Amino acid sequence: MSSAAPPPISEPDPSTHSCSSSYAGPCSGCQRTTHKYGSGGLPLCQWCLASARQNWGPAVRFTSTRTP
Repeated sequence: MSSAAPPPISEPDPSTHSCSSSYAGPCSGCQRTTHKYGSGGLPLCQWCLASARQNWGPAVRFTSTRTP
């Protein structure tokens, strides 16, 4: 993840490029299309997750299961 501003909401999270469209769904934070369901899916896109980690600090625990 970079510190650059996120792209427009109309552009999907990069995680959707590596999953089936049946595993894609709206981010719980911003409604951007993201890899939400199945193995490796998250309820938040990478930008909303970064914001949650920044706001909550170490209380947000998540270990990514996505493969590069």
